[in-house]
Amino acid sequence: MASEGDFDLAQLSPSQQEALQQYIQFTNQDPKDAVPLLERSQWNVQIAITKFFDGDAPDPVAEAQAQIDAAPPRPAGRHENLQESFHAPSARLPRAHRTDPAPRVVLRPASAWRPPWLVGLFLMPFQLGWKLFTTIFRPITYILSFLPRSLRPRALSSTITRGLRNTNGRKMLLPRDSAARFKREFEEEYGANTLPWYEGGFAQAQDLAKKELKYLLVVLMSPEHDDTAAFAHDVLLSPEVADYISDPANNIVLWGGNVLDSEAYIVSNEYNCTKFPFSVLISLTPKEGTTRMGIIKRLVGHMPASAYLAGIRAAISKYAPDLEGLRAERVVQQTARNLRSEQDSAYERSLAKDRERARQKREAEQAAADAEKRAQEEVERAAERERQRQLWKRWRVTTIVPEPAASEPDVVRLALKMPEETGAGRVIRRFAGTTTVEELYAFVECYDLLQKPADESDLDEKFTEGGPEGYEHVYKFRLASLLPREVFEPTKDKTLRETIGKSGNLIVEDVVEDEEEEANE
Repeated sequence: MASEGDFDLAQLSPSQQEALQQYIQFTNQDPKDAVPLLERSQWNVQIAITKFFDGDAPDPVAEAQAQIDAAPPRPAGRHENLQESFHAPSARLPRAHRTDPAPRVVLRPASAWRPPWLVGLFLMPFQLGWKLFTTIFRPITYILSFLPRSLRPRALSSTITRGLRNTNGRKMLLPRDSAARFKREFEEEYGANTLPWYEGGFAQAQDLAKKELKYLLVVLMSPEHDDTAAFAHDVLLSPEVADYISDPANNIVLWGGNVLDSEAYIVSNEYNCTKFPFSVLISLTPKEGTTRMGIIKRLVGHMPASAYLAGIRAAISKYAPDLEGLRAERVVQQTARNLRSEQDSAYERSLAKDRERARQKREAEQAAADAEKRAQEEVERAAERERQRQLWKRWRVTTIVPEPAASEPDVVRLALKMPEETGAGRVIRRFAGTTTVEELYAFVECYDLLQKPADESDLDEKFTEGGPEGYEHVYKFRLASLLPREVFEPTKDKTLRETIGKSGNLIVEDVVEDEEEEANE
């Protein structure tokens, strides 16, 4: 026998050896370390490889599946239709192995309807007659209440016993309030205890037991019965019974009721209670249906605490494997739902990130396209402005007055220092004294065209009196004197004689360059 470490590989089954070989081929791990990991992974190669690379963390699905495999086999719940019930009657469980159904009792509050006073006045004789009849007939109903349930008329029993219940003066409460009153009265009568009485209606207790796969222990007591006090002291409050019922590991929901209350009385009728004290153990019966609640044990009358506890334990041990298997199945289903929910959540988060990245990309592309479009429009607008500026200059150069002679009176002699990019340097020219400052600006603006011969093509241009239609020229320079420094604005209201005098030295400053320098600063 080939052995590896402290175990013998020959003891493995063929499927386990095949799984071991596949796992070793992927991970190159020693067999002595691989076998324990495969055993914890239920010999599932994929789960073992995942644990090897991601860390040996517990797998909830595998552990829950292992609980199902380790649990005793539970026959699947039978689901049949009407046709199958006729053609396959032998598939049903024998009557001896079937439990009695546990009906769900819901207390419906009686609706109090009052007729109009005229109708009430008309029905008053009938009401008085009915009260007289019930008063005479009550002793007969009391005698009939001792008959077996099978011999009592159902309508007569339910009607008359309802009247008997209402004669005790006990106020009818809601199911939750009735349960709280029963618990309070039990503690006042028999002392403080640790019994986990469920403070809610019977239907809610049954739904809780069904949902959480627990056992519902129903205890019905009658204060008028002689064995009630002995049952409470010797059985329910005995240490072994109280500890067993209070232990959460036993999964018992305890509900109690006083038959003088409406809900407890209806429960006693539905569960065929013939003797008090009465206890019934209810549980889900998977063999007979995954949603069917059945009566698995009846405990009637006063009995020793050991017999009472033995009956409960025997019933629980009989149906515990079925419930354990059902719990394991629910764990697997819940784990699978959680995993699917986590996967869906992760997918939604990933999808949201992809959508966000796509949105950001679209926005960036749109922003780039808008910026390119704005830049192109700005270039076109600048080109159009430059074209109109050149048209304006060709028009304006035709309106500039020629230089007057030095001998003419009222002549202003100016020295203009032109910008370096023009290459003109220092220009000296005479102007008439009545020349406006705006005309001086126009001379500087059109100086480059004045130095060129007249272009015949310019004569073809059709201009209005103010130049190109819709164009308003803005000078991008300013004229200023050196000492003292004074800036002369391009106004048409002042002449050169008024602003500068007979002569002056002016410098042409570029406004755009000054503004760019200020923005950079």
